Amino acid sequence: MAALSDVLIGPFDLASRIDEALTVQALAFGLSDEEIAVRRHIVYRHMLQPGAWALGAQTGTGRLVGFVYGMPNDRRHWWSTIVEPYLRSAGIDHWLDDSFVITELHVHPDFQGRGIGRSLITSITDGVDQPRSILSALDIESPARGLYRSLGYQDLALQVHFPSAPSPYAVMGAPLPLLRGN
Repeated sequence: MAALSDVLIGPFDLASRIDEALTVQALAFGLSDEEIAVRRHIVYRHMLQPGAWALGAQTGTGRLVGFVYGMPNDRRHWWSTIVEPYLRSAGIDHWLDDSFVITELHVHPDFQGRGIGRSLITSITDGVDQPRSILSALDIESPARGLYRSLGYQDLALQVHFPSAPSPYAVMGAPLPLLRGN
């Protein structure tokens, strides 16, 4: 078992290591080969967006065991067009403005529960200029949702349905910097 001290967190070229990252995501999130193929194109497209960047968690041997990436939100992006009506109906669609979106955050199952996800998300949000962060997560009680809540994220919208996603999502938001501690 590797401790957080055995894992290095830092910027990495997600596009050049996409297969490694998608392997981590598939194991952490349970993706099929077909879903991985679709996500490969999405990640390449996202990384071309202004302000998009990624951090990786690597062992001393260079094995990628986690990653996070995100970008400044743009209401014209697909994700925003889906969540905007949910937020607007609650009178809080201003969360889509001047926000940094956590697009993906995944840690290999063998390395979960060691603070790697917490370190990835706080490190990436500490490096942005936006005053708040938003993300979506499966709308179930899970370790991921618990982590986000411990960092100051609050539910903004529940039961958000993305086309082709079999399960509903929750949209969460937090002021930056994120809370520290457990």
